[in-house]
Amino acid sequence: MVISYSSSVTCSTTSTTAFDIGNYKTRLVKIEPQTCNSDPSPPKALLIATPSEAGNYPVLIFLHGYLLYNSFYSQLIQHVSSHGFIVVAPQLYLVEGADATEDIKSTAEITNWLAEGLHHYLPSGVEPNLKKLGLAGHSRGGKVAFALALGKIANISTNLKFSALIGVDPVDGMDKGKQTPPAVLTYTPHSFNLDMSVMVIGSGLGEVKKNLLFPACAPNGVNHRDFYSECCKPACYFVAKDYGHNDMLDDETKGIRGKATYCLCKKGKSREPMRRFVGGFLVAFLEAYLEGKSSELMAIRDGNFTLPVELQDIDFLV
Repeated sequence: MVISYSSSVTCSTTSTTAFDIGNYKTRLVKIEPQTCNSDPSPPKALLIATPSEAGNYPVLIFLHGYLLYNSFYSQLIQHVSSHGFIVVAPQLYLVEGADATEDIKSTAEITNWLAEGLHHYLPSGVEPNLKKLGLAGHSRGGKVAFALALGKIANISTNLKFSALIGVDPVDGMDKGKQTPPAVLTYTPHSFNLDMSVMVIGSGLGEVKKNLLFPACAPNGVNHRDFYSECCKPACYFVAKDYGHNDMLDDETKGIRGKATYCLCKKGKSREPMRRFVGGFLVAFLEAYLEGKSSELMAIRDGNFTLPVELQDIDFLV
């Protein structure tokens, strides 16, 4: 088993909201699966953001977008972790076609591994609370998260129960009628039969083409708006105006795929505000539905909150 640790992120001493870096020091743990090790090996390579100090913490599985690396979300998942969450971000694949079935299967396998294996790779005294488990994904990862939660693939299930589901600018294909398998959207309002709370986050520029050569990264007809329309209560919906599909990624994403994240999608002026926006809503939602602390989410709903970006749309189903 190959395990590497990065240096801790410094916590904020003045944090007052979910949109700021929280009060927990965090550590990034990278795990490469191998067979010759006494500890249970994960089914896929993992990037884990965890609080450094001893305690019992809720867990979020976060799934990357199409052809992206989990490392591109390092700053985002550390933001969430700094508020007292363990975030497990698998690398589902390096090369992948249109069919997401294997991604769904891998996510289920990772979920089923958590109880046996996760605690072996966390700092001393840090314990995962798997009774408080959330599932989230960006772009195609959002589609995969919904597909697993909805049981879209026969005979693929988890032995742990999710209590919260989040789609971060989820995408179900190229266009309505051009969904990638397995199709998640049915275009029947409030048809998602989910025994959990749901949040959908969207980007206002995601459905806008970068140029004439490339399609929009989150096309109208298969994007956040369509996912939310099929949600049942309790659910909430937030769309950031003037920011794009990949604007919650790290400030610097290296390599050919990293460069492509700047070139293929319409984007805002910088990534930091959108990343704070997404990270803050992840924290506020998870605190509300995993921890029973809903004050910040309700303050946002009531308009009593200063956000890092301007909202294009907001809605709650309660």
